[in-house]
Amino acid sequence: MRSRKNSNPARRANQLKDAVYREMYLLESGRLGSEMGLALALLRAWNEIESLPQEDESHLWLRQIGPLCLKMIEDSFAQGCARGAGMQ
Repeated sequence: MRSRKNSNPARRANQLKDAVYREMYLLESGRLGSEMGLALALLRAWNEIESLPQEDESHLWLRQIGPLCLKMIEDSFAQGCARGAGMQ
């Protein structure tokens, strides 16, 4: 019996992209702990998209979105530290 989850690489790549975008939205909306969710979604995408052929457009997407996600995570942590320092 064939696994349906990974039967179509393009479909799986789209699912990974959706997960990253969903976590980006949650982080942007200020959901507590969403930094970790975005980091994990990004790592999962990186891990699975690396197994696709290099000419796949998902590689380009990952190279473009990765730095943006990292900046969002860093900025969120910086804002959290600034809020925490102001409450002391």
